[in-house]
Amino acid sequence: MDQHKTTAGALQTPMTGPINNPAAVAQALLHNPGATQALNNNPTAATAAQALLGNHGVTHKPHLNNPGVGQQLISYPGVGQQHINNPGVGQQLISYPGVGQQHISNPGVGQLMGVPGSGQGSINKPSTAQALMRSPSDSRALIRGDRGSMLSMSDDNVMMNQILATHAPDGREFDVRPLLYLVEDILNRATQHVDFLVKGTLDQVELEERAQAANHIAMLEALTYTIDRIACELSYKALGGSDAHATTTAIFNLLSSYTWDAKLVISLSAFALNYGEFWLLAQIYSTNQLAKSMAVLRQLPSLLEHAAPLKPRFDALNSLIRTMMDVTRCVVQFKELPLKYISPDAPALATAMTHIPTAVYWTIRSMVACATQISSLTNAGHEFGVSTTESWELSTLAHKLRNIYEHLKQQLSYCYKHIDERMDVEIYQMLLAIFDPNVLHIDNMKALKALIYDKDDKQPLLDGATKRQVSLDVLRRKNVLLLISSLEFANDELAILEQIYNESRIHATRLESQYEVVWIPIVDHSIIPLPEEMQTKFENLQSTMPWYSVQDPLFIKKPVIRFIKEVWHFRTKPILVVLDPQGKVVSPNAIHMMWIWGSTAFPFTSLREEALWREETWRLDLLVDGIDPTVLTWIKEEKYIFLYGGDDIEWIRRFANSARSVASASRIPLEMVYVGKSNKREQVKKVTGIINAEKLSYAWQDQAMIWFFWSRLESMLFSKIQLGRGDDQDPMLQQIKKLLSYGREGGWAVLSRGSNIAVNGHSSTVLPALGGYDEWKINVAEKGFDGAFKEYHDKLHDAAHPCCRFEFPNTIRIPETMRCPECPRLMEKYTAFLCCHDEQGIPGSLF
Repeated sequence: MDQHKTTAGALQTPMTGPINNPAAVAQALLHNPGATQALNNNPTAATAAQALLGNHGVTHKPHLNNPGVGQQLISYPGVGQQHINNPGVGQQLISYPGVGQQHISNPGVGQLMGVPGSGQGSINKPSTAQALMRSPSDSRALIRGDRGSMLSMSDDNVMMNQILATHAPDGREFDVRPLLYLVEDILNRATQHVDFLVKGTLDQVELEERAQAANHIAMLEALTYTIDRIACELSYKALGGSDAHATTTAIFNLLSSYTWDAKLVISLSAFALNYGEFWLLAQIYSTNQLAKSMAVLRQLPSLLEHAAPLKPRFDALNSLIRTMMDVTRCVVQFKELPLKYISPDAPALATAMTHIPTAVYWTIRSMVACATQISSLTNAGHEFGVSTTESWELSTLAHKLRNIYEHLKQQLSYCYKHIDERMDVEIYQMLLAIFDPNVLHIDNMKALKALIYDKDDKQPLLDGATKRQVSLDVLRRKNVLLLISSLEFANDELAILEQIYNESRIHATRLESQYEVVWIPIVDHSIIPLPEEMQTKFENLQSTMPWYSVQDPLFIKKPVIRFIKEVWHFRTKPILVVLDPQGKVVSPNAIHMMWIWGSTAFPFTSLREEALWREETWRLDLLVDGIDPTVLTWIKEEKYIFLYGGDDIEWIRRFANSARSVASASRIPLEMVYVGKSNKREQVKKVTGIINAEKLSYAWQDQAMIWFFWSRLESMLFSKIQLGRGDDQDPMLQQIKKLLSYGREGGWAVLSRGSNIAVNGHSSTVLPALGGYDEWKINVAEKGFDGAFKEYHDKLHDAAHPCCRFEFPNTIRIPETMRCPECPRLMEKYTAFLCCHDEQGIPGSLF
C-alpha cells in the first residue's frame, strides 16, 4: 500500500485535540505519516507544528517565543533527516553524555534525556521541546560537536564514575566461553547477509559448532531471564528514543552483580538475540509463510527491496558489530589468563584491568547505537535515502572502540609474552628433571611427550613408510634415536644416513633390540606461521625420510629447543640422541658412530662406542671403510697406496709424477687416490677434472664420497672428545688430528702398504721426501719401501714442523686445552668466524 495516498479527511481524527496543546500536536506528527497534509489544511495547527519542528518545509522562521523551544538541543545523529511523514523520526532524539550543552528532558514521545552527573543543569520542563526536530544543517553541526565530546577524556572519566558505581559483583563465576561461541556464531552469520541481499549470493562458511559441543544448557537456563530482559531493554529504548547513555546505564544496573566479562557477553547475547532474529527473518521470509507474515509486521520487505542503497549503513553497522566482538573476545581472554603464571599486579595486566570497564561500557553503548539504527531502518517507511549521519555515528563509535581494542590487544600480547616466558622456564626445568640420569621411568612415554607433544588430541608423528599419522605409542618401550636437525639437511648427508638406517634395520629384528628413528625438526619460532618456502622445504624433506618424523615442526616448543641446544649441544649440524626403552639418554650424539661404523654401532650407546674404539687401530681401512670398494680391493691385494689431497694443482702434479717415478724405480705396485679437501668444494671439482684429464691418478668423482670421508674423520675426533678420551697420549687421536689439520693447510699424503699406514705427512715434507729418493733408496731392500720412506720423511718432519690448526663448531664439547699433534706445546685458543659463500664447503663439514 502506498502510504502517501492518505486523504486529508483521514487525518482529521488525530488533530481533533486542543490545538493549543503542543504535546498533542507532536503526538500526531510522530505517529501519522500524513500529518503534513493535515497541517496544511489547519493553519492553527501548522503554527504549533512550525514551532515544534523547525522544518524549512513548513516555515523558514524559528519559533523563538515558544517556551522551551529555544532551549539548546543535542540530537541523535540521523535525526536531522526531515521526513515528517516518517513515524519513527520523533523517536530518534537521543542525546549523548558529556556534550557540554544544556539538555532538556521532557517525559513523552521523543523525550530528550540529559546525562545525570554530566556537570550541566538538567531542565525538566514540559513544553513543545518534547517533539523538537532540527533541520539537516543544525543536526550535522550538533553531530560534529558531539564527536569531539564523545572522545573527550574528561567526559569519559565522569561517565565511568557512574558506571563503576553500578559494579557490585557478588562473587559468582561462570565460564562465558560457550555463550560467547554461540553469540559469535549468530553475529558472524548475521553480518554476512548484506552482501547476500545485494549480490544475491552468500558464500557458505563452515563455522565450528563449538558452543553446541559444550555443556552450557544449565548456564543458559540461569541466564535466559537476564538476556531477555536486556534484549527487551535494547528494543524498547530504541523504539522509545531514550538517551543512549541512560539505556547503557540501565543495562549496567541490571548486570551489577556480574563480572566485567560476564556483563559484556550477556549484553552481547541479548543484542545477538535481536539482531539474529532480524536477519533470520530477512533470510527465510521469501520461502516461509510464517516468517513472511512476521517480516511484514517488521516492515522487512520494503527494507530488503532497498538493500543496495542502504549498504553503506549496513556496512557501518556490521563493522561496528565486528569490533564489538573483537573487544568482547579480548576482555574474555584477559579473564582466562592463568594466574599461576601472571599475577594481577603485573604491569600489562594491571594496565588492562584499569581500562576494561571503559571497554565494556563503550561496547555496550555501541550495542545500544546498533539497536537504534536497526529500529530506524525498520521504521523508515519508503524513505530509504542514504544517510551519512547514521553511518558517521556508527563509524565514530567503531573508531573509538577500535582504539580501545588495539590498546587492550597490545596489553594482552604483553601478558601472553610474560606467561610464555614463565611457562617456558617451567617446561625447561621439567625437561631437566625428566632427563636427569639418576631418575628412573617405567617407560619412555613421559620423556617423548615432554619433547614432542604432551597432549592426546593429535597424532604427532608421520610414519615415513606408510605416510600415515600415528601416535607416540608406536615408540613405547623401544630404543629411540632422535635425529635432530634444522631444515638445512644436505642431500648427501641424508642419503648416507638412509643407507645406514636401512642396513641397521637388519640388525634390529630381535625383540630385545628394537629401535626406531624419529626426526625432530628445529625451526625458528620467531617467524610463526612458517613462511611458505620454509613449510615446503620441511614437507619435501619429510617426504624423503623412511623413518618417523614429527608431523608439524611447531610441535617442538621453544623450551624444548633451548634444552636441545644447551644440554644436548645442538647448533646447526644434525645430532642423533639415543634413548633407551625407559627414556634415558644412553648417547648424547650417536651421529659420529653412524658415520664411523654404520650399522655395526647398533644399538648406538656410549658403551658400544667405547667397545668399538677398543677394537680399532690406526689403519687405512678405518679411513675409507664403506666409501670406495676399489681402495678396499687394493688393501686386500697388499698394494702400496698413496691417499692424498689438497687444492694446489701444481703441488699435485709434482707429487703424482714424483710418486710414480719413485715407485717405478723401486719396482713396487703403487696406487694413488685423490680424496679432495675438507672445504672449497668448487675448487676440488676443478682439481679433480684436471687430474682426470692429465691422468695423474685415480680420483673420487662423487662429491658425496669426499664429504663422507672428511665427515667420518671429523666424527672420529668428536667421538673421542665426547667419550672423554681426547687425551694427548692416544697415538690414534694424534694421527687423526694431524690429518684434519693437514686438510686445512695445503696438501698432504698418507702412505700405506695394504691396511698398515706408514706415513701421514704434510705437503711440505712428503714431496721433499720423494725428491730425496736417491738418499734413502739404499735402505729399501733392508727396510722395505714404506720403512725406508718413513725413516727419511721423519727426519725432514723433525726439522720443520708444519703449523696445525683446528676449528671447532659449537655442536660439540670443545676441549678446554689441546696439545699440538706435531709438537708437545699447548695450542693457542682463538675465536674464528668463517664464511664460505664464494667457495662452498662440503655440506655438513666442520672445516
